[in-house]
This record gives sequence, structure tokens and C-alpha cells, in this order.
Amino acid sequence: MAGGAGIVKRMKLGSQGLEVSAQGLGCMGMSAFYGAPKPDQDMITLIHHAINSGVTFLDTSDIYGPFTNEILLGKALKGGVRDKVELATKFGVRFAENKMEVQGDPAYVRAALDSSLKRLGVDSIDLYYQHRIDTSVPIEVTVGELKKIVEEGKVKYIGLSEASASTIRRAHAVHPITAVQLEWSLWSRDVEQEIIPTCRELGIGIVAYSPLGRGFFSSGAKFVENLAHDDSRKVCQCHKIFLSKVKSASRS
Repeated sequence: MAGGAGIVKRMKLGSQGLEVSAQGLGCMGMSAFYGAPKPDQDMITLIHHAINSGVTFLDTSDIYGPFTNEILLGKALKGGVRDKVELATKFGVRFAENKMEVQGDPAYVRAALDSSLKRLGVDSIDLYYQHRIDTSVPIEVTVGELKKIVEEGKVKYIGLSEASASTIRRAHAVHPITAVQLEWSLWSRDVEQEIIPTCRELGIGIVAYSPLGRGFFSSGAKFVENLAHDDSRKVCQCHKIFLSKVKSASRS
């Protein structure tokens, strides 16, 4: 892993002190949702190449697999690699009886964190997101538990994913939110109405996922035809919007 470091610019994410590479590496597709899991060794080589190129902001979640992507990252971070990266993972989404559930109660938050730390093989996580908001639990309660975890040193910074502007404000009042992760690209612009201005006002960083339209902007509309039968972009209910966007873009 010698040489090449510093190719990618560094930036402050939010106003709480976290510094990351301006480009991050989303690791989801290595293990889940975008077709079959890729070979571990190939992905570890890819991760190390990214880090060597200056892409040190690594993003995963306990739901990716589930669990297997965090285990993969844990393997990739051995041998002193952990000290070279900014590590982000998430909690709050789980599968129960083949159904996806969102959970944000304090006991679950703590249990999820401890499990992620073990799978990743680390003592602390740089940025810990609530992956989806549990509307049955006041955000103040969930963030209150995260605040305790920060004070204990297990997490350095807190993030939210796919949260409304009002939820972001309420959460930020309990403990500073460092970053909000959301879909933002040339064809996903609705967040610019309320969420982006709210984050800018509060000094919260933005982490945009799927900035290349889940592959469309890098490969074109016809790439959908070549997706594996088990690729979520082709079969999952939650990606129907994606497919509708592909069709619309293809006609334009």
C-alpha cells in the first residue's frame, strides 16, 4: 500500500471536526443487493486500492448481507489499515420473519453497536448512522442513547440517513449531528427543498449516496437489461422508482 496517497482531496464533513476524503467508498454492493456477493479477496484488494488512492471514507451497514459486509470490512481493516480510514456504519434496519423492520429503541441501539464493533474488529466507529428513522420511538430517545455511546468513546460522531428536516432539527438539539446521508443526484433533487438548506443552516455535512443514479449515469439505460436476476435494482419493490427513472431518462 505504498505511494499514491493524497490523490483524493480531504474535506471537513459537518462542523464537529470529522475530516474525510471528499470521495467515499460505499461497500454495500460488494456483499448485498446488487447481485451475488463478490469474492472477499477481490473486494479486500479493491478496498486497499481505494485507500491507497486516498479514498479513506468507508461506508457500510449491519443490514448489508445482513452482517457480511461488516465482516468483510473487518478483514480489510486488519494489519494497521484501520488507522488509515474514516469508518462509517449504520443501525436501525433488520429483517425479521423475512420482513424488513425499523428499530430505534435504546436497547436495540446499544446491542446493534456492540455487534457491529465485534464484526468490524474495532474499538470505535468514526460515524454511526441511524439508517432509517423508527417513527414509533421519539428521535430524542434514540439520539439520547447515541449521545451516551459517544461519551463512552465507542462512537465519535453521529449521523442520520433518510431523515426529514424536522427530525434532523430535533435530533441535532439533543446531540450535534455530523452528517446526513441521502440520495442526491441529477435525478434525485427533492432533498434540495428542505433537507439540504436545514443541514447547511445547522452545519451538518451531506453524504450523497447513489450519486451516479445506481449505475445509470456511468453505464446508461441498457445496463438494466444485463443485471442479474437477483439484483435489487431489478426485483426489489423499493427500486421501482429507480426503474421508472431509467425508463423516463431513456425516452428523453
